[in-house]
Amino acid sequence: MRVSDVKRRTKETDIEIQLSLDGSGKGSIDTGIPFFDHILEAFSRHGRFDLKIKATGDLHTGCHHTIEDIGIVMGQAFSKALGEGRGIRRFASIIVPMDESRSEMVIDVGGRPYLVFEGDFSGPIEGVIEPWLIRHFFESFVQNAKITVHAKISGFSDHHKCEALFKSLGLALHMATWIIYDDGEIPSTKGVL
Repeated sequence: MRVSDVKRRTKETDIEIQLSLDGSGKGSIDTGIPFFDHILEAFSRHGRFDLKIKATGDLHTGCHHTIEDIGIVMGQAFSKALGEGRGIRRFASIIVPMDESRSEMVIDVGGRPYLVFEGDFSGPIEGVIEPWLIRHFFESFVQNAKITVHAKISGFSDHHKCEALFKSLGLALHMATWIIYDDGEIPSTKGVL
């Protein structure tokens, strides 16, 4: 089973994430930030991952610590659930539209953390999430998941761009983690991801 349960507790946050890569898209998300819950549920649903997140943080100081630490723990949970990556497809790309917005996502689940993020947001998303925090979430997630992500967003509505972004991340990760090789080979010339 490709599952994980990861906890992280600091003076700023207390987070537990349970993840199943071979789920059905069931999400139970409670971050204390309603719009962040919404986009993480979209990630879970479209990635077909079972994802449970329980997070409390010092939201009285803003969303920064909570969003950053969820990225860290989600990345660790993904890496742990993936394990050695035997038999996986490894690479995936997808384009997801949402009305006037679109997100392009290209992924390599190959053990090399790197982020290319093109596009931006015009202001606080849903009045709460500072625009730079979405990119920062991706930085935290990518570093801890040990994956390469090229993400590109365009459009007018910050809500739509953000939602398309998280849906495309879920879909691309789902495709990249499909087990397509029956021989259990690790998809790398090095023999490890």
